[in-house]
Amino acid sequence: MDFILELLKFTIPGLIVFLTAYLVLKQFLDHQQQMKMMEIKQEASSTTLPLKLQAYERLSLFCERIAIPSLILRLNTQGLNTQTLRYSLLISIQKEFEHNITQQMYVSEQLWKIIKIASDQTVDTINLLASRIDPNSPSELFVEAYYKFAEESKMEPLEKALAAIKQEAAMLLG
Repeated sequence: MDFILELLKFTIPGLIVFLTAYLVLKQFLDHQQQMKMMEIKQEASSTTLPLKLQAYERLSLFCERIAIPSLILRLNTQGLNTQTLRYSLLISIQKEFEHNITQQMYVSEQLWKIIKIASDQTVDTINLLASRIDPNSPSELFVEAYYKFAEESKMEPLEKALAAIKQEAAMLLG
């Protein structure tokens, strides 16, 4: 019995010291791991934030460039017929879309869907207006039809997309 008591006198304080050291060390290592994770997140944030902002800028520019008035100013030249102007507008939209497709990696899925829908609606508008006009008529008739259509319709889909881009960028900034 004396042997067991002597053994307990040394074992219990040793266990208490061991458990105390273990808990203190575990707490210290957990804190160090949390600090390291915060550093990694901060580094990632400082790397991705400029990329995300650049994506918002590029997608805003995309919306501006595929807006029908902008396209008309860039592509409508003297002597074009409606069909040629229509094809030029659609090709320009497709090229702009392909040029900016990688930006979807940096924006939310919802924003990318809004931008894609706006682009598709712009294409649909061009096709709708062109279908109402003789393909061989001068492009000026298409231009007139577009401006008349624009006066009658409400907020354009591209304006909604730009508003969504601004809103998401504002949330990112804070």
